Amino acid sequence: MARPVPTIDEIRQAPKVLLHDHLDGGLRPATIIELAGEIGYTDSLPSTDPDELGRWFVEAANSGSLERYLETFDHTVAVMQTAEGLQRVAAECAEDLAADGVVYAEVRFAPEQHTARGLSLSEVVAVVLSGFAIGSHRAAEAGHQIRVGTLLTAMRHQARSMEIAELAVEFRDEGVVGFDIAGAEAGFPPTRHLDAFEYLQRENFHFTIHAGEAFGLPSIWQAIQWCGADRLGHGVRIVDDIARTPNGHRIGRLAQYLRDKRIPLELCPSSNVQTGAAASIAEHPIGLLHDLRFRVTVNTDNRLMSGTSMSREMALLAEAFGYGWNDLQWFTVNAMKSAFIGFDERLALINDVIKPAYAKLIG
Repeated sequence: MARPVPTIDEIRQAPKVLLHDHLDGGLRPATIIELAGEIGYTDSLPSTDPDELGRWFVEAANSGSLERYLETFDHTVAVMQTAEGLQRVAAECAEDLAADGVVYAEVRFAPEQHTARGLSLSEVVAVVLSGFAIGSHRAAEAGHQIRVGTLLTAMRHQARSMEIAELAVEFRDEGVVGFDIAGAEAGFPPTRHLDAFEYLQRENFHFTIHAGEAFGLPSIWQAIQWCGADRLGHGVRIVDDIARTPNGHRIGRLAQYLRDKRIPLELCPSSNVQTGAAASIAEHPIGLLHDLRFRVTVNTDNRLMSGTSMSREMALLAEAFGYGWNDLQWFTVNAMKSAFIGFDERLALINDVIKPAYAKLIG
C-alpha cells in the first residue's frame, strides 16, 4: 500500500534549503504596520489590522493585475528605508525561515531600493547583514539552526548593475555570497549587463539571473550562453523546449544543455501560478522537470505575497504529485548542492544535517 504523502506539519520538521527568496517579499504584516507608524506611512497602508493586511497582500498578488501586484512591493519597500527597519526585517526573516525548518537560505534584495532616506548602498548592505546575524543567533537560541547567505540584486531596467556587482564582491567575506538581476524580462535582456557579469566572472564570484519566468527561451539562452549564469531564477519556461512525443519526450538543445550541465532551476510554484507562468500547482512544469531529472529546486519567491513558506510549497507539491520523503530529500539536496557557499560547507550540511534527518523520516 502506498504511503500517505507527508503533511505540512511533518514537512515543517524536515530540514529544507531555500535559494530564491526576496527580503522585501517576506515581511510580517504586523512589522509593516509598526514600521509604517514610526516613519509616518500608516495612512498609505491598505489596512492597519495585521490579519487584514496579510490577506490584502495575497489577494493583490492573486488579482491578475500587474499594477496591483507591484503595488504590494511599494508598501514593503517604503518601510525598509531606515537602518532600524532593515535590520529588523532581516532578523525576522532569518527567524521565520528557521522556525519553518530551513537550515540554509539565500535571501536577495536590491540595495538601490533602500536609499530613499539617506542610507548609502554600503550602509544598506551592512545593516541587512547584521540583521541576518541577529536573527540567526535568536533562532539558534530557540533551537533552530540556520545559515543565511545574502544575494545582492540589481534591477535590470536600471543602469547600476556594475555598481551593485562591485558592492557584492566588496562584501563577499561578510556574508554576501552572490549576485542577481531582477525586474521585467521583456525589453530588458540580461545582455544589457554583460560588463557586470564579466566582472563577476573575473572575480570568481557566483551569480544567478531571473530568466524564463515571464519571458521565454531567448531569456534563458542569453542568461546561460551570453552571461554565464550559475543558476536560473525561475527558468520555468525551459519546458517550451521540451515536446511530448508518442514515445516520451523530445528535449531540445537548450534544455538538453541545461540538464547536462546540471544548471539549477530556482522554481517557485505558488508565485508562478500567481503570475500566470503556470495554470495551477498540479499543472506546474516542476512535475515534468522532476521526472526528467533536471536540477530542480523548490523556493518561495515572496512569502508574504504568496502567503507561503517552504513547508507549504513542499506540501502543495506532495499533494499535487504524490511526492514522498525521497522526493523532498531530492529537492533539498539539489538546492544544497547548488548553493553559493563553499563546497565543504555544502557537503557538511548535506551529510551531517539533511541526509540523517531524512533517513529517519524515510524509515
